[in-house]
Amino acid sequence: MKFNKFLFLSLLFAVQFSYSQEGIAVYTDYLTDNYYLIHPSMAGASNCGKVRLTGRQQWFGQEDAPALQTLSFNTSLGEDQKSGIGFIAFNDKNGYHSQSGAKLTYAHHLMFSRSTADLNMLSFGLSGAFIQSRLDESEFTTFDPVIVGGGFTQKDSYFNMDLGVSYHYLDFFTHVTVKNFISNQRREIYSAGIESDNLRKYLWSVGADFGNEDRILIEPSFMFQYTEKTGEKAIDLNAKIYKGMEFGKLWGGLSYRTSFDGAQYLDGGVANDQKLQWITPFVGLNFKQFMLAYSYNHVLGNVKFDNAGYHQLTLGINVFCKDKPYDCNCPAVVN
Repeated sequence: MKFNKFLFLSLLFAVQFSYSQEGIAVYTDYLTDNYYLIHPSMAGASNCGKVRLTGRQQWFGQEDAPALQTLSFNTSLGEDQKSGIGFIAFNDKNGYHSQSGAKLTYAHHLMFSRSTADLNMLSFGLSGAFIQSRLDESEFTTFDPVIVGGGFTQKDSYFNMDLGVSYHYLDFFTHVTVKNFISNQRREIYSAGIESDNLRKYLWSVGADFGNEDRILIEPSFMFQYTEKTGEKAIDLNAKIYKGMEFGKLWGGLSYRTSFDGAQYLDGGVANDQKLQWITPFVGLNFKQFMLAYSYNHVLGNVKFDNAGYHQLTLGINVFCKDKPYDCNCPAVVN
């Protein structure tokens, strides 16, 4: 029974983490004022430059549990704010596997607004990523034909690109991104042909803001993701609320992710199906130019590796702020 559960979990989590070499996995940290982390077209889209530091830890108390850290910065260039640049550094570790890398981004913003009374902006973004994958074989005691081998830490580096487009109109927004546009394999770590060289993943986000940010602002949204090679699909359904305060603003919300694909497991000889599902409450605070946020992912379903969830903390600071260019309820663009 224990082996069946382990095998099931391996298949189930493949829906979320299809390829460990995809770079930064798509979690729900974009909801903590960090859309640029997954959509390159958001670089420089805001009237403030944004520095964001995230730390994510899964399954507290488990040895070699997955952990991820990211540091990102993006800002607009010039007074007209038609161009933006960005930078992301990350470190991701999961057992014997680890990755680290960096992304450089350029974005261009086309303004169709008639005046400061409305927002009408089309944005294009391109990120170039350099990533190094590592496999620590120092504790391996048996031969695995899939792994190149050697008894030490194997390394392989590669380059990839993300492409994206965003559109903001008044209080409405949408983003489309293609991650890992270039085909790649880690031939220095795994035997030839073991890994697919197609890592492309498509993301589509849509949302809108209703209300008044000085009082209560409600932001429903969703994000759909599709992995090209395997055909895996998942969707996030999100609800976010902002409350204006004298010192800044409070915000929080709830996200629900479900996959369209699942796996079977045996329970007392009976085959049951389970899809990857998790629910994420999150809360944040903006105090002057500073930002602090916390989110917690809780996996749903009968079969789990551990009852402990995934904790993530985000620290941020807004820099190089310009006058608010638009009179809109659009927190991702106007701070």
